[in-house]
Amino acid sequence: MKTNSNKRAFAALTLSVLLWGGSFSATRTLLNDFDPMTIMWIRMTMASLAVLPFIKRLAPPAGWRGEWKTLLAMVLFQPCLYFLLENNALRFTTSSQAGVIASFVPLLVTLGAWIFLGERIRRRGAAGLVLSIGGIILLTMMNRGQESGSSIILGNILETGAMVMAAANMLIIKRLSDRYNPWTLTMMQCFAGAIFFLPGLYNLLASPVEFRSIHILLFLYLGAPVGLGAFGLYNWGMSHTTASGASLFINLVPVVAVVLGWALLNEGLTLLQCLASALVLGGVLLSQSAVDEISSIKRSSSSGSNIDPLLSSRN
Repeated sequence: MKTNSNKRAFAALTLSVLLWGGSFSATRTLLNDFDPMTIMWIRMTMASLAVLPFIKRLAPPAGWRGEWKTLLAMVLFQPCLYFLLENNALRFTTSSQAGVIASFVPLLVTLGAWIFLGERIRRRGAAGLVLSIGGIILLTMMNRGQESGSSIILGNILETGAMVMAAANMLIIKRLSDRYNPWTLTMMQCFAGAIFFLPGLYNLLASPVEFRSIHILLFLYLGAPVGLGAFGLYNWGMSHTTASGASLFINLVPVVAVVLGWALLNEGLTLLQCLASALVLGGVLLSQSAVDEISSIKRSSSSGSNIDPLLSSRN
């Protein structure tokens, strides 16, 4: 049963990063006509509308009001502060440097899970983490000479803040997932994002944009599939595996973005980029094998503990 749960978690996390990876190409296209705050408000609002039919089934458990501070921190960290900091960071720094900083989210989560959640750091998982970070650094630094930033230091500080928000959010969700349906937590994130990014509606009304069919299609994709589906699948996957193992899947997002950029936007894809992507994928698979090993050990211990009472009763 545990192995099947790990496989389902792996599938959910993989699907979530595929959806997130596709959001980069969609967002870059929309940024030609819409400001970032407007895009985020439309995304979160459409995700909230998509979850409304299930709101009764996703009602939080009894006593949730007593945890309002933790829940508020969860939605404030992500999507609110995370997207606010990252959108502004990309105004000042380069996407390459932002990508390097973002690659350290799994490291932050791994350390946080060790300190606050009691998760062990195994050698295989640590090796997978190093491989993944190395691949992301190699992948993102390839465009370094083609980009410039107006205030690199400020942008990097904002991007670092965004990654801290993302890591803190993951740790909180992992801690709450024992008592809350992961889709309930996702619903809260969608509603909070729609409220937080409400100034985007004012920007849209102040500078009206003529919606074309491509705009509608892209917003539909960023709303339910990405805003609701990707977050929900990721939260569900993380609830069925370790926080450190789940966080490493985040490093697959830029890999998917590069591949889709090549396939959909005719962007270049070099042999070195393929090698870097392979390093990231190898790191994730290596880390996942460490999670499976932990599960196997736990199953063996559980089986042994169930047999012992039977043997003692016979004696």
